[in-house]
Amino acid sequence: MAGVQKKNLDTTADETREFGQGQMQAATIGDFKVARLLLEPGWKWSEHVRPLAQTDSCEVRHTGYAIAGQMKVVMDDRTEVEIGAGDAYVIEPGHDAWVVGDEPFFGVDVSTETVEEFAKEEEAKGLIDRAKDRLSGQ
Repeated sequence: MAGVQKKNLDTTADETREFGQGQMQAATIGDFKVARLLLEPGWKWSEHVRPLAQTDSCEVRHTGYAIAGQMKVVMDDRTEVEIGAGDAYVIEPGHDAWVVGDEPFFGVDVSTETVEEFAKEEEAKGLIDRAKDRLSGQ
């Protein structure tokens, strides 16, 4: 293994996920995973990602750094905080979040869970549920 490795999220991201009013580029280098998030004004987890996650609240742990914009996070227990440019953050599972104001939120997340799970459709679960719905409708 080389002493230095790199990937450019603009040109060589391993994956780009687009979801209502948001985008994530992710890369894995060895055992390190990183994601860059762009969330547009009006983005809200419960509106734009919940349909993909099929959970009541976001069940992904986020650890990262906010580059620009503001995001409000409300935990299931109603604890709330705003995250803005310059803030390092840890957001535990069980929350909703949305962009505050007219500026996009840019963040870098170094959580393995974010790279592997955030805004990724639960394909198998979704297929099973759709098949059940079709069968029950007959």
